[in-house]
Amino acid sequence: MSELHSTCQGPLTNLRAAQLATNTFPWWLQTIVLVGALLMAAGALIALLNPAMLVSPHDEINAAVHIYAGYLFSRNAALAILLVTSMLFRSKGTLNTLILLTAFIQLLDAAVDCMEGRWVIVPGVVVFGLLFLMASARLSGHPFWRKEAWSQPQ
Repeated sequence: MSELHSTCQGPLTNLRAAQLATNTFPWWLQTIVLVGALLMAAGALIALLNPAMLVSPHDEINAAVHIYAGYLFSRNAALAILLVTSMLFRSKGTLNTLILLTAFIQLLDAAVDCMEGRWVIVPGVVVFGLLFLMASARLSGHPFWRKEAWSQPQ
């Protein structure tokens, strides 16, 4: 019985180790996701706890600002949590979709920053978005403009 048990255990253990090795993400991709999630979580907390930091010092903080700051909190917190969770669960397809979503949100945020003249933060937001697009291309094996980047990996 122990021989059967040990022979069955060996291939299963090797198979599990091989699956973990193929599902492991490169260190730089994990770093991009973790730093991005940390920045988004920080933005979420700022929006929730001190929305005055989101506007110019001379701008008024009224009920509308608090409402939209609450939406910003929800958006950023949800993305940060799901990015980290999908990376921990090694869910490649879900992580790629979330990375693409985050990249496009950042690039749209950069466009809004340009329209509103917040030039100081535009380069950081653009770099953040481009790093996420690069991570998606590595994860899916295709750049975002290819259909394959949007489909679930096999």
